[in-house]
Amino acid sequence: MKTIWIATSNQHKVEEFKKMLPEYNVKCLKDLDQKIEIIENGTTFEENAICKAKSLYDVLHQPVISDDSGIEVDAMDKKPGVYSARWMGENTSYEIKNQAIIDAVKGKVKTARYVCVIAYIDEMGNAHTYRGEVEGQIHSCPVGENGFGYDPIFYYPPFHTTLANVSDEMKNSISHRGKALELFLEDLNRGKDL
Repeated sequence: MKTIWIATSNQHKVEEFKKMLPEYNVKCLKDLDQKIEIIENGTTFEENAICKAKSLYDVLHQPVISDDSGIEVDAMDKKPGVYSARWMGENTSYEIKNQAIIDAVKGKVKTARYVCVIAYIDEMGNAHTYRGEVEGQIHSCPVGENGFGYDPIFYYPPFHTTLANVSDEMKNSISHRGKALELFLEDLNRGKDL
């Protein structure tokens, strides 16, 4: 079984990658003997994903994938965007963040999207990026116990509910991360110079 390194210590992301990459031995930052500082100073999802992958590649000199993802809310000028995890402070609960978004879109357009960019640093150190998006709306109140982050307020019209109210399998079938990963795997399986 081939090993693939993911430049994250976010257990939710690791589990999602494991489910979507069953033929790989998925390893992450927690599997390393040393602590690596992941730099995340980009202003776009693409820049952040490449920064994260490069931080781990520079230590391992092996192929690495990473992702940067977040939610863009149109009524908030596409914020929180690349700052989704750190928006309102890293220690602020998602219950508080979700309520702030619900309050911000009251009486406004509720369209939003999840964005994920996967960066792959190949054996030669070249960066490749893959972008996936899922369009939805901000729900008027949190619904569901599954998922994490902004899932309880992200209403996906084809499912007639939020992403926190569906199974992992349903969510992964349309997820922004799944779409980006699918593009990456298409290149990998095609034998494109990865």
